[in-house]
Amino acid sequence: MKAILDIGKTHIKLLFVNDGTEQASFSCKNAPIAGMYPQADVASIWSWLIETFHSYPNTASVTDLVFTTHGATAALINAKIKEKANALTLPVLDYEYTGIESCAEAYQHVRPAFEDTLSPVLPAGLNLGRQLFWLQQKYPEQFNQTTHVLMYPQYWAWRFGGELATEVTSLGCHTDMWAPETNTYSSLVETQGWVNLMPPMRKAWDCLGTVSESVAKETGLPVDCKIYAGVHDSNASFLRYLKSSQTGEGAFTVISTGTWTILMQGNGNVADLAGHQDTLANVDVKGNPVCCARFMGGREYESICTQLGGNISMTVELKDVQQAINEQWLVTPDFSAGNGPFGGMEPSLCCPDMPAAPQAIATLYCALMIDQRLDDLKATGPIFIEGAFLKNPILCQIVAQLRPEQPVYLSADNTGTVMGAAALIDFEQTDTLSFPLNACEPAQFERLMEYKAAWYNEITKNQS
Repeated sequence: MKAILDIGKTHIKLLFVNDGTEQASFSCKNAPIAGMYPQADVASIWSWLIETFHSYPNTASVTDLVFTTHGATAALINAKIKEKANALTLPVLDYEYTGIESCAEAYQHVRPAFEDTLSPVLPAGLNLGRQLFWLQQKYPEQFNQTTHVLMYPQYWAWRFGGELATEVTSLGCHTDMWAPETNTYSSLVETQGWVNLMPPMRKAWDCLGTVSESVAKETGLPVDCKIYAGVHDSNASFLRYLKSSQTGEGAFTVISTGTWTILMQGNGNVADLAGHQDTLANVDVKGNPVCCARFMGGREYESICTQLGGNISMTVELKDVQQAINEQWLVTPDFSAGNGPFGGMEPSLCCPDMPAAPQAIATLYCALMIDQRLDDLKATGPIFIEGAFLKNPILCQIVAQLRPEQPVYLSADNTGTVMGAAALIDFEQTDTLSFPLNACEPAQFERLMEYKAAWYNEITKNQS
């Protein structure tokens, strides 16, 4: 039995998997708490995990434990403190805290060029390097007590008993701290004196040890349960395609959807990234740059529905989408506080105050944003959709209609992140990963391209 902990920005999931099949799943909400600054509720996450493991009847049979988390997050610890629950020298900062931007001007003087890190300037704390820079300036006493900076998956691995480690997928996730094309730390890490704070580099599939005796007593996990280094969540979705025969030998794009919609292009050209807002290169588990484009799809979908008088649980109907197209009811960016290809624009609502089906308008918006991001990547080859948007098949079908030259496939499970993370356990021993995919038939909406043109015209008008 394998246990996979997936800490997303808005939800936490703990899944138990056996022979590639999900046996049980538990989840809870994840939200920052107030304090000296908005911060991850590490204590509550820990308590929930302990309780959930303890209550699950088959915890004693878990042989492997893997962690995957959202990016742009690190834990600063003093490893000399014996009680790990008290080892944080500063609370784990929430990357959406805009107060970090107070150091923006000073940070620009030490920040490496995009050409070196393939990491763009992002709002709030989405550049992890800016988080650390701000913490170092704002709280020098606590920062100086730090012995190690742990990326978020490796922090949880350490809490459960694993060795201190750094892993490249979280380190290479728009942090400004990694140079993907040379596989080295960036100049920022050197100039700020952080090199000595970074634990040894390990592969995502490396075993970091086993569950500690104290954690075993609290959770019911066996003391010989192996702990793996873990992986950034979007990279977990991507990694199983690295060993899939279904991608072919050319370019392909994996779209991981959740709070963030992240498009990751395998075999892409990093030279195509410059000049497009919120495009970047992440780093896969093998250390290779992966061309990426992002927008906050789940967050924007929910925001649009709410602003138009609906909610995200409303079902999307074909007739409602066609009506929105016919009436040219549309909304334009930005609904995510500065992210995506049009981040920072003032959103416009070109529709009635209370349209009959706000979820149809949100669906069209997110499909058009995916189409835009694919254009920004100059994407060719097959498209594979993972994650939350699988629950909205009409959205996926619209993407297929907008990209007639590219086949679109849907993951047959909605736990691509979890199953990808689980694949780390036997990653080196596995030549090919096989998993079910469903071909996505294009939608057949009338006047869709006319609607797309109207959407772009409204964006252009707002930009001028």
